[in-house]
Amino acid sequence: MKKRILLSILGLLLVIGLLAGIKGLQIFKMVGKKNSFVPPPETVTTAKAHSESWERTLSAVGSLEAAQGVTVAAELPGKVSRIDLTPGTWIQTGSLLLQQDTSSEEAQLKAAEAQAALAKVNFERLRQLIETHAVSQAAYDEGEAKLREAAAQADTIRATIAKKTIRAPFSGRLGIRLVNLGQILKEGDPIVSLQAMDPIFINFMLPQQDLARIQPGLAVRITSDALPGEAIAAKITAINPQADSATRNVRVQATAANKDERLHPGMFASVAVVLPGKNQVVALPATAILPAPYGDSVFVVEERKDEKTGTSGLAVRQQFVRIGEKRGDFVAIVSGLDKGATVVSSGVFKLRNGQSVVVDNTLTPKFSLTPKPNNS
Repeated sequence: MKKRILLSILGLLLVIGLLAGIKGLQIFKMVGKKNSFVPPPETVTTAKAHSESWERTLSAVGSLEAAQGVTVAAELPGKVSRIDLTPGTWIQTGSLLLQQDTSSEEAQLKAAEAQAALAKVNFERLRQLIETHAVSQAAYDEGEAKLREAAAQADTIRATIAKKTIRAPFSGRLGIRLVNLGQILKEGDPIVSLQAMDPIFINFMLPQQDLARIQPGLAVRITSDALPGEAIAAKITAINPQADSATRNVRVQATAANKDERLHPGMFASVAVVLPGKNQVVALPATAILPAPYGDSVFVVEERKDEKTGTSGLAVRQQFVRIGEKRGDFVAIVSGLDKGATVVSSGVFKLRNGQSVVVDNTLTPKFSLTPKPNNS
């Protein structure tokens, strides 16, 4: 019995050893294949680092402002008796906008004019009598003072009537009416917005270190979401002599023609101040840059010979670069890459240093300094 058990145990150990040997041979072969495995070359698109002349510009965010703009308001309290304005229309200087009730002032004016007429008659009589020395100089002076006082009283009432007759202070386009017929207005109550929009001002801020690079007359390009794909030409017309003490920025104002009134006060705009001269840069598509916390890099495509097989092929070498200004689909290379170098232009995230590649530029995307996506 013991002999049978011993034979069973030996047989079991023999089977286990045989299985372990087979499995070890399999693992050994797999390790050997891994060490000799050569990954297939990766298909990439390429682009050449080339020299370009780029405009020197200063970018900023601006706000549009009318050349003249005001919210017309009531100067004196009173009831609205007449409205002559039509919202959204263009009006000339002096056009009647609104009339407040002036019935009491007109009645007072008639009395004041009568007093002024009487004072004038009395003064004319005194002037005749003074020539014959029939009245004293004091009586003559008093008559003259009463005449002037009566005339001033009448002028005061006329000024009150004029203030309640509200007219356009300048030519421009009216906004939405803010009052109604019969409404009682208080002093300062808004009536309507009036904006002269041609020309139009663009106000923006630039850092103090750029102050020496700008001057009145420099060209400015304005772009806005309201006019997609279109740039409006403007010129710098004023530079604030005082910098903001909190931000150290300087306020700059440019002026642009706006005859069709497509630009409106208060709108946001992107501003590009065009500086004299151009910069020569080495440009690459922005998709060729592999960003990383330790530095940006590109993959340079080079001819490389395999030491084992002796065959030649293309491989990539990771090259760290320092990038500068971005313009459209391109980025300027400040250092780390020479003009004429061929780099991978897409799919850089799947590459590693020394990897074999195959170039296929049939599907290379089109790069532009002024891209216009179809869905923009």
